[in-house]
Amino acid sequence: MTPAPSTTAPSSATVRRFEAACDALPLIAILRGLTPTEATDVGQALYAAGFRILEVPLNSPEPFDSIARLRNALPPDVLVGAGTVRRLDDVDTLAGLGADLVVMPHADTRVIAHAVAAGMVCIPGVATATEAFAAVDAGATALKLFPAELITPSVVKAMRAVLPPTLALFPVGGITPQTMAVYLAAGARGFGLGSALFAPGQTPARVAEQARAFVTAWQALSAAG
Repeated sequence: MTPAPSTTAPSSATVRRFEAACDALPLIAILRGLTPTEATDVGQALYAAGFRILEVPLNSPEPFDSIARLRNALPPDVLVGAGTVRRLDDVDTLAGLGADLVVMPHADTRVIAHAVAAGMVCIPGVATATEAFAAVDAGATALKLFPAELITPSVVKAMRAVLPPTLALFPVGGITPQTMAVYLAAGARGFGLGSALFAPGQTPARVAEQARAFVTAWQALSAAG
Protein backbone atom coordinates (compact mmCIF):
# COMPACT_ATOMS: atom_id res chain seq x y z
CA MET A 1 0.00 0.00 0.00
CA THR A 2 1.33 3.43 -0.91
CA PRO A 3 2.20 5.50 2.17
CA ALA A 4 0.26 8.70 2.70
CA PRO A 5 2.14 11.81 1.59
CA SER A 6 3.06 14.25 4.32
CA THR A 7 1.46 17.35 2.80
CA THR A 8 -1.82 18.21 4.52
CA ALA A 9 -3.39 20.97 2.40
CA PRO A 10 -5.18 20.69 -0.94
CA SER A 11 -4.19 23.10 -3.66
CA SER A 12 -5.39 26.64 -3.10
CA ALA A 13 -7.06 26.61 -6.51
CA THR A 14 -9.13 23.55 -5.60
CA VAL A 15 -10.11 25.07 -2.27
CA ARG A 16 -11.19 28.28 -4.00
CA ARG A 17 -13.31 26.25 -6.42
CA PHE A 18 -14.88 24.39 -3.50
CA GLU A 19 -15.62 27.63 -1.66
CA ALA A 20 -17.14 29.12 -4.82
CA ALA A 21 -19.28 26.01 -5.29
CA CYS A 22 -20.49 26.26 -1.70
CA ASP A 23 -21.28 29.93 -2.15
CA ALA A 24 -23.33 29.04 -5.23
CA LEU A 25 -25.15 26.08 -3.66
CA PRO A 26 -23.71 24.11 -0.71
CA LEU A 27 -25.61 20.94 -1.53
CA ILE A 28 -23.62 17.81 -2.45
CA ALA A 29 -25.34 15.44 -4.87
CA ILE A 30 -24.71 11.84 -3.76
CA LEU A 31 -25.30 9.72 -6.86
CA ARG A 32 -25.26 6.25 -5.35
CA GLY A 33 -26.10 3.62 -7.95
CA LEU A 34 -25.41 5.89 -10.92
CA THR A 35 -24.32 3.97 -14.03
CA PRO A 36 -21.90 5.26 -16.67
CA THR A 37 -24.55 5.30 -19.39
CA GLU A 38 -26.73 7.73 -17.44
CA ALA A 39 -23.96 9.77 -15.83
CA THR A 40 -23.71 12.58 -18.37
CA ASP A 41 -27.46 13.22 -18.64
CA VAL A 42 -27.96 13.14 -14.86
CA GLY A 43 -24.95 15.36 -14.30
CA GLN A 44 -26.12 17.92 -16.81
CA ALA A 45 -29.61 17.94 -15.28
CA LEU A 46 -28.13 18.63 -11.85
CA TYR A 47 -25.87 21.33 -13.24
CA ALA A 48 -28.81 23.06 -14.91
CA ALA A 49 -30.64 23.02 -11.56
CA GLY A 50 -27.69 24.72 -9.86
CA PHE A 51 -25.67 21.88 -8.31
CA ARG A 52 -21.91 22.36 -8.32
CA ILE A 53 -20.67 19.45 -6.17
CA LEU A 54 -21.26 15.85 -7.31
CA GLU A 55 -20.03 12.58 -5.85
CA VAL A 56 -20.41 9.02 -7.11
CA PRO A 57 -20.03 6.52 -4.24
CA LEU A 58 -17.54 3.78 -5.04
CA ASN A 59 -20.09 1.06 -4.34
CA SER A 60 -21.95 2.16 -7.49
CA PRO A 61 -21.61 0.22 -10.77
CA GLU A 62 -18.33 1.13 -12.52
CA PRO A 63 -17.95 4.29 -10.45
CA PHE A 64 -14.67 5.46 -11.92
CA ASP A 65 -16.15 5.37 -15.41
CA SER A 66 -19.08 7.50 -14.25
CA ILE A 67 -16.76 9.95 -12.51
CA ALA A 68 -14.63 10.30 -15.63
CA ARG A 69 -17.69 10.94 -17.77
CA LEU A 70 -19.04 13.53 -15.36
CA ARG A 71 -15.69 15.29 -15.13
CA ASN A 72 -15.37 15.41 -18.92
CA ALA A 73 -18.96 16.56 -19.48
CA LEU A 74 -19.28 19.30 -16.86
CA PRO A 75 -17.67 22.75 -16.64
CA PRO A 76 -14.72 23.40 -14.31
CA ASP A 77 -16.88 25.24 -11.77
CA VAL A 78 -18.29 21.82 -10.82
CA LEU A 79 -16.38 19.64 -8.36
CA VAL A 80 -16.68 15.96 -9.27
CA GLY A 81 -15.42 13.08 -7.20
CA ALA A 82 -16.18 9.94 -5.27
CA GLY A 83 -17.94 8.99 -2.09
CA THR A 84 -17.45 5.95 0.15
CA VAL A 85 -13.69 6.26 -0.38
CA ARG A 86 -11.77 3.99 1.99
CA ARG A 87 -8.51 3.06 0.26
CA LEU A 88 -5.35 4.94 -0.63
CA ASP A 89 -5.20 3.38 -4.09
CA ASP A 90 -8.72 4.62 -4.83
CA VAL A 91 -7.50 8.14 -4.07
CA ASP A 92 -4.70 7.61 -6.58
CA THR A 93 -7.17 6.42 -9.22
CA LEU A 94 -9.33 9.49 -8.65
CA ALA A 95 -6.34 11.79 -8.95
CA GLY A 96 -5.49 10.16 -12.26
CA LEU A 97 -9.01 10.91 -13.53
CA GLY A 98 -8.71 14.59 -12.65
CA ALA A 99 -11.30 14.26 -9.89
CA ASP A 100 -11.64 17.10 -7.41
CA LEU A 101 -13.32 15.53 -4.42
CA VAL A 102 -12.91 12.65 -1.95
CA VAL A 103 -15.84 12.01 0.38
CA MET A 104 -15.50 9.33 3.05
CA PRO A 105 -17.90 7.48 5.37
CA HIS A 106 -15.27 7.53 8.12
CA ALA A 107 -12.26 9.53 9.34
CA ASP A 108 -9.22 7.45 8.40
CA THR A 109 -6.45 10.04 8.75
CA ARG A 110 -4.21 8.24 6.24
CA VAL A 111 -6.82 8.57 3.51
CA ILE A 112 -7.52 12.19 4.40
CA ALA A 113 -3.85 13.17 4.23
CA HIS A 114 -3.37 11.24 0.98
CA ALA A 115 -6.33 12.96 -0.66
CA VAL A 116 -5.37 16.49 0.29
CA ALA A 117 -1.75 15.86 -0.70
CA ALA A 118 -3.04 14.82 -4.11
CA GLY A 119 -4.69 18.25 -4.42
CA MET A 120 -8.28 17.17 -3.80
CA VAL A 121 -10.90 18.45 -1.42
CA CYS A 122 -11.51 15.83 1.27
CA ILE A 123 -14.71 15.58 3.28
CA PRO A 124 -14.45 12.70 5.78
CA GLY A 125 -17.36 11.34 7.75
CA VAL A 126 -17.40 11.95 11.50
CA ALA A 127 -19.85 11.30 14.31
CA THR A 128 -17.92 12.48 17.36
CA ALA A 129 -15.77 15.41 18.39
CA THR A 130 -12.76 13.08 18.66
CA GLU A 131 -13.15 12.01 15.04
CA ALA A 132 -13.79 15.58 13.97
CA PHE A 133 -10.58 16.98 15.47
CA ALA A 134 -8.50 14.07 14.16
CA ALA A 135 -9.88 14.74 10.67
CA VAL A 136 -9.15 18.46 10.93
CA ASP A 137 -5.59 17.77 12.05
CA ALA A 138 -5.13 15.44 9.05
CA GLY A 139 -6.13 18.24 6.68
CA ALA A 140 -9.85 17.75 6.04
CA THR A 141 -11.38 20.54 3.99
CA ALA A 142 -14.85 20.12 5.52
CA LEU A 143 -16.65 17.50 7.59
CA LYS A 144 -19.49 15.16 6.74
CA LEU A 145 -21.71 14.61 9.80
CA PHE A 146 -22.82 11.03 9.28
CA PRO A 147 -25.30 9.57 9.78
CA ALA A 148 -27.42 12.66 10.28
CA GLU A 149 -30.26 10.51 11.62
CA LEU A 150 -28.10 10.03 14.73
CA ILE A 151 -26.49 13.47 14.78
CA THR A 152 -29.32 15.73 15.85
CA PRO A 153 -29.30 19.51 15.43
CA SER A 154 -28.44 19.85 19.12
CA VAL A 155 -25.34 17.71 18.58
CA VAL A 156 -24.41 19.81 15.55
CA LYS A 157 -24.73 22.95 17.67
CA ALA A 158 -22.45 21.49 20.35
CA MET A 159 -19.83 20.45 17.80
CA ARG A 160 -20.05 23.82 16.05
CA ALA A 161 -19.18 25.53 19.33
CA VAL A 162 -15.79 23.83 19.59
CA LEU A 163 -14.72 23.27 15.97
CA PRO A 164 -12.91 25.93 13.92
CA PRO A 165 -15.53 28.56 13.02
CA THR A 166 -14.74 28.52 9.29
CA LEU A 167 -14.90 24.73 8.99
CA ALA A 168 -17.92 23.70 6.90
CA LEU A 169 -20.19 21.00 8.33
CA PHE A 170 -22.39 18.91 6.03
CA PRO A 171 -25.02 16.65 7.62
CA VAL A 172 -25.62 13.58 5.45
CA GLY A 173 -28.33 10.94 5.79
CA GLY A 174 -32.07 11.31 5.44
CA ILE A 175 -31.94 15.01 4.53
CA THR A 176 -35.03 16.37 2.75
CA PRO A 177 -36.04 19.90 1.76
CA GLN A 178 -38.16 20.01 4.91
CA THR A 179 -35.39 19.06 7.36
CA MET A 180 -32.67 21.52 6.35
CA ALA A 181 -33.78 24.53 8.39
CA VAL A 182 -33.12 23.10 11.86
CA TYR A 183 -29.64 21.95 10.89
CA LEU A 184 -28.79 25.31 9.37
CA ALA A 185 -29.89 27.03 12.56
CA ALA A 186 -27.57 24.71 14.50
CA GLY A 187 -24.55 25.65 12.39
CA ALA A 188 -24.50 23.42 9.31
CA ARG A 189 -23.02 24.98 6.16
CA GLY A 190 -24.73 22.67 3.66
CA PHE A 191 -25.88 19.11 3.11
CA GLY A 192 -25.16 15.88 1.33
CA LEU A 193 -28.25 14.66 -0.48
CA GLY A 194 -28.89 11.02 -1.27
CA SER A 195 -32.02 9.13 -2.21
CA ALA A 196 -34.29 12.17 -1.90
CA LEU A 197 -32.34 13.68 -4.78
CA PHE A 198 -31.32 10.68 -6.89
CA ALA A 199 -32.18 6.99 -6.97
CA PRO A 200 -31.03 4.41 -9.53
CA GLY A 201 -33.28 4.20 -12.56
CA GLN A 202 -34.80 7.65 -12.22
CA THR A 203 -34.93 9.69 -15.40
CA PRO A 204 -32.88 12.88 -15.69
CA ALA A 205 -36.17 14.79 -15.75
CA ARG A 206 -37.21 13.28 -12.43
CA VAL A 207 -33.79 14.02 -10.91
CA ALA A 208 -34.04 17.60 -12.18
CA GLU A 209 -37.46 17.99 -10.55
CA GLN A 210 -36.14 16.76 -7.20
CA ALA A 211 -33.06 18.95 -7.55
CA ARG A 212 -35.20 22.03 -8.13
CA ALA A 213 -37.17 21.26 -4.96
CA PHE A 214 -33.97 21.30 -2.93
CA VAL A 215 -32.72 24.45 -4.63
CA THR A 216 -36.02 26.22 -3.99
CA ALA A 217 -35.95 25.19 -0.33
CA TRP A 218 -32.34 26.34 0.01
CA GLN A 219 -33.05 29.71 -1.60
CA ALA A 220 -36.00 30.26 0.70
CA LEU A 221 -33.88 29.47 3.75
CA SER A 222 -31.08 31.74 2.53
CA ALA A 223 -33.52 34.59 1.96
CA ALA A 224 -35.02 34.11 5.40
CA GLY A 225 -31.59 34.04 7.03
